[in-house]
Amino acid sequence: MSPRYRNPPPPEASSDQPASGRQTIARVAPYLWPKEHPWVKRRVVLALVLLFLAKLISVITPWFYKLAVDGLAGEAATDPARMMALGAIGLVVAYGLARLGSVAFQELRDAVFVRVAQRALRRLALETFSHIHRLSMRYHISRRTGGLSRIIERGVKGVEFLLRFLLFSIGPLILELSLVTAIFGFAFGWTYALTVAVTISLYVWFTFGVTEWRVKLRREMNDQDTDANQKAVDSLLNYETVKYFNAEEREAARYDAAMRGYEAAAVKTGVSLAFLNAGQTLIITAGLVAVMVMAAIGVQSGQLTVGDFVMVNAYMIQITMPLGFLGTVYREIRQALVDMGTMFGLLSQPEEVKDLPEAKALAVQGGEIRFDNVRFAYDPTREILKGVSFCVKPGQTLALVGHSGSGKSTIGRLLFRFYDVTGGAVTIDGQDIRSITQSSLHEAIGVVPQDTVLFNDTIRYNIGYGRANATAEQIIAAAKAARIHDFITSLPEGYDTTVGERGLKLSGGEKQRVGIARTILKNPPILILDEATSALDTQTERSIQESLREMGQGRSVITIAHRLSTIADADQILVMEAGEVLECGTHDMLLARGGRYAAMWAQQSAEEEQDAA
Repeated sequence: MSPRYRNPPPPEASSDQPASGRQTIARVAPYLWPKEHPWVKRRVVLALVLLFLAKLISVITPWFYKLAVDGLAGEAATDPARMMALGAIGLVVAYGLARLGSVAFQELRDAVFVRVAQRALRRLALETFSHIHRLSMRYHISRRTGGLSRIIERGVKGVEFLLRFLLFSIGPLILELSLVTAIFGFAFGWTYALTVAVTISLYVWFTFGVTEWRVKLRREMNDQDTDANQKAVDSLLNYETVKYFNAEEREAARYDAAMRGYEAAAVKTGVSLAFLNAGQTLIITAGLVAVMVMAAIGVQSGQLTVGDFVMVNAYMIQITMPLGFLGTVYREIRQALVDMGTMFGLLSQPEEVKDLPEAKALAVQGGEIRFDNVRFAYDPTREILKGVSFCVKPGQTLALVGHSGSGKSTIGRLLFRFYDVTGGAVTIDGQDIRSITQSSLHEAIGVVPQDTVLFNDTIRYNIGYGRANATAEQIIAAAKAARIHDFITSLPEGYDTTVGERGLKLSGGEKQRVGIARTILKNPPILILDEATSALDTQTERSIQESLREMGQGRSVITIAHRLSTIADADQILVMEAGEVLECGTHDMLLARGGRYAAMWAQQSAEEEQDAA
């Protein structure tokens, strides 16, 4: 075996490590400034320009307010013409226009940036969704669907929030606070500027400190929420099992226990929020009162005008609002970073099964399947396959039989490359499946699993899933070949009948026939039949077996069976036991040998005769 195909021991299942805040921001930045799309950059730059203009007008606005008040108080020029043009009335109009301009630039900024944000949101959601599909089966069987869906949902929402507020709130807020502090120092002296600076510093220090504490509480609340959601989704997906065992109250108690943990964490979060709001109010009110007292003293002493007093009040109120917003924004940004960090941790989960850089498409020349001394273990401490070797010639059918846990289904998973072998090699027409693209491999193999899972969509969609853009005639032909067309047409909505979550509206046999139909529609050169007729009654099984034989003509087929009568005509039968091949041959050869296969055949024949009697 070539060294490049030598695989390391199978990895242990690991939890996703969340990305740090810095790593998360670094991952988001390319979506705001993509190299391949200049129009996105132009929109971001234009949005920033509009933002700067909005903040500049917002900071200048109180000056117009001050001048208008001084004009009305008789502290400005007394010339009537000048008063009308530039005095109180004109300044009031200018004040109104300035406020209007500030809001107009902000709204225009949002209109320009919304396309950038939504595009980034779509790209990231698609990247996450695609990455999850690329992860190995080992990863998926160790995770719960409900938990994954909630992680993705919160993470994508966090991206939208972060793109909008990190770019248009924190930076602009710092700019606005700096400008206001500078204006206080320029217009009223360093004592005013120092008081404002100290107020802002205390407010920011308190807000950030308490928010960091609250983030830990929020993370705990999220964990409890994810756990409760996992239990809810798991219970609803297993609705029938819950009913079979009369376990509704047990499931409700299990869900309530999870929600009890969420309740406790949510209470802590709510109490901490009240503490944060109270502290913020105390700091900002103290600063506001201190500056207003200083301004009042200045007016009484004649150093300041009434307009100055009004301007001081306007500026303090103006910075109070964004400071209050700062607490919310910082808290939500930190929470968004936590949510996104978890999602990016998921994106950082390595792909266990990957295409080699030089991987080529599979070239099927006949469909010869060869397992060469294959070894495999899901867990390093427990080997499942122990040097299995066999060859399926083009057009032949290989049957795998044996007790549960003997490794039959694992062979099918390795051929489909859900996992990579830990020893030996699997080849198709001489091509090691690790050297070819997974897409071309999956395109060449059709699988009818023992437990057919359907999408919560129509029968037409589920059968048509076997081939993209299949025509209605092709879907109907596949349904007829799977002996399910008559059943479908007997339904009130025919092929447009919705099958329900995981196909629960159909019987086990009906679901399996839909699964067979979509594999027939796929028309692959290689087939894996994993107990393909296990859910069917005897009469239906015989007709389906005939369809499967017809479908297998000219194809390489690996069929995994428990009922030996269904594989008696196979070209080659492998009897598996504890990950090894005990016997190999045709049905007649194995019966004549009188070994394990003969014993299994005799036992099943006796059981069938007993059932018939």
